[in-house]
Amino acid sequence: MTKLYGSVEAGGTKFVCAVGNEDFEVVAKTQFPTTKPEETLANTIAFFQQFDNLQAVAVGSFGPIDIDETSPTYGYVTKTPKPDWSHVDMIGPLKAALKVPFYFTTDVNSSAYGEVIARDEVENLVYYTIGTGIGAGAYQDGQFIGGIGHTEMGHTYMLKHDQDQDFDGVCPFHKGCLEGLAAGPSLEARTGIRGENIPVDSDVWDKQAYYIAQAAIQATMMFRPEMIVFGGGVMAQEHMLKLVHQHFLALLNDYLPIPPVEDYIVTPAVANNGSATLGNFALAMKVADQEHQLA
Repeated sequence: MTKLYGSVEAGGTKFVCAVGNEDFEVVAKTQFPTTKPEETLANTIAFFQQFDNLQAVAVGSFGPIDIDETSPTYGYVTKTPKPDWSHVDMIGPLKAALKVPFYFTTDVNSSAYGEVIARDEVENLVYYTIGTGIGAGAYQDGQFIGGIGHTEMGHTYMLKHDQDQDFDGVCPFHKGCLEGLAAGPSLEARTGIRGENIPVDSDVWDKQAYYIAQAAIQATMMFRPEMIVFGGGVMAQEHMLKLVHQHFLALLNDYLPIPPVEDYIVTPAVANNGSATLGNFALAMKVADQEHQLA
């Protein structure tokens, strides 16, 4: 019987659940809205209970989350702006119902790992998602970067764009952080127009790219990765990557050697926002193998 591995992309808007085989091919997939925790987790359990040979599940979640396995609140969503989800035990109910090993990390860590799996000879990579919110995961030499918890690179503070001095951003926790200034909702907050309807020649895109380029500068200085990947809906705008390249090179000012910028700052290699699913399949296989070795 084919061994199967589960993936949960636990987003603030929707949950995407998938099952894959040993070649990381999707066998089945579903999605449903992120409503109240009890309903959403029940839908997750019902999906995976269809599969008899499920070996393990990896969950890449919106955050902040507790990923410290020695913590009494390991597996919990902690203090989040998502209504009803603060201090919710996500992994406990799933593990109790499905009775398989679980790997728990952030959605961006899952995506970072998926991008590493998808790219030959890349072992050091930073992945940002630029969408409704902003998060990032860094993977170096076989490990996710983090200590007592996961990184929160979406909430680093930014140098304001010259033409954006009066805008403090949309983050409810910080004034002037990356998420508040560059996530999708910041576009509508500035213009009154949803991002997909804003003309390509609007000056708001230059502001957006300036902040995203600063994120790439921070990742370059802190982690010296082989590659920085920007995913998410905002980066789906075809003109954005070129603008980010231009701002990044100006800000870097030849301070450090990097690969050609077109190869260094890129969009995902996995199509259809599939990086997290691929990463989760691989993480689920890893935790299943670890459990087998301990048995």
